[in-house]
Amino acid sequence: MPITRSITREYIGKPIRCKAAICRKSGEPLVIEEIEVDPPKSWEVRIKILYTSLCHSDLTFWKLDPSAPPAAFPRILGHEAVGVVESVGEHVEEVKEGELVVPVFLPNCGECKDCESTKSNTCSKFGSKLFFGMPRDGTSRFRDMNGEVVHHLLCVSSFSEYTVVDVTHLVKIAQDFPLDKACLLSCGVSTGAAWKVADVEKGTTVAIFGLGAVGLAVALGAKQRGVSMIIGIDLNENKFEIGKQFGVTHFVNSTTCKEKSVSEVIKDMTNGGADYCFECIGLASLMEEAFNSSREGWGKTVIIGVEMHGSPLTLNPRTMLRGRTITGSLFGGIKPKSDLPLLAQKYLDKELNLDGFITQEVDFKDINKAFDYMVQGKSIRCIIRMDH
Repeated sequence: MPITRSITREYIGKPIRCKAAICRKSGEPLVIEEIEVDPPKSWEVRIKILYTSLCHSDLTFWKLDPSAPPAAFPRILGHEAVGVVESVGEHVEEVKEGELVVPVFLPNCGECKDCESTKSNTCSKFGSKLFFGMPRDGTSRFRDMNGEVVHHLLCVSSFSEYTVVDVTHLVKIAQDFPLDKACLLSCGVSTGAAWKVADVEKGTTVAIFGLGAVGLAVALGAKQRGVSMIIGIDLNENKFEIGKQFGVTHFVNSTTCKEKSVSEVIKDMTNGGADYCFECIGLASLMEEAFNSSREGWGKTVIIGVEMHGSPLTLNPRTMLRGRTITGSLFGGIKPKSDLPLLAQKYLDKELNLDGFITQEVDFKDINKAFDYMVQGKSIRCIIRMDH
């Protein structure tokens, strides 16, 4: 039975009770409970979540040491989703009740210097902090049935039947867009658009460290730009066959390189180093290896993964003197409000294969299965169908 997009006006301006999957303790299974979701305040939108998906960043926050600064329990995880607008607060004109929207972790106010610039996709007005609540006042819109505050994640918290999102974190998409594919635009696939940051060219060589959803999205974009060789580096042998579907032409498993380092293997394969390297895991050691795998003279390394352990990146300055560069990429360098609709249109025009990223689908009540799939390395993206 298809999920209904219908909404009711019964709770507009009032708290609404619904189910949410709450992370109460680090690494423990999520608990589906009834919660109360406040109505939206000014510049906020309350959304009925239709589909959501599990990103590796959710896994990272789920496993966080409770003493680590970004940790906050209890918390509602989830930041890849699609939903329908249930109600809007004051000053919200961009979306209205009943419209289909995709929430995103990256704000896009459209007014600050960075949002107005073509050089950046950051937002200097709202993008400098990691919020446990809403970005404008820092407070939560969630409470459990004991009245305890439940914290937000990345200004989205999509593992709930209803959530409240600031309008700067929302993108309206075509109302006929396939729901189970729409949530993929919220993070992983869009983050993989880092080929935009690198501006890869036809006939060049690309090395991708990590063949998760982000790495595969990089491969897909590189393939569309006519790259001649796309090397995928991953420890999971199962990813190699999957990678071929997204354009990966060669594979390297670091555990089988014997006496050579991965960078030496890649230099041998590319006759001097890859033109573009992408680190999609989040390990300082791999970031250094990716840089060392790039070609002297013009090799460019793009860091996409968030370093998991807070380790610094150490590079010998002399290795940069011959022209190699390294840069970071957040959300693929794309601006949510202007670029996400373009990616959505690419899918409708059959230029972007979103279907291939979906490896499983589960009902909301089985959300912990999605975590099991990812922990076991069996998932690219598991779609979670909300039980409305």
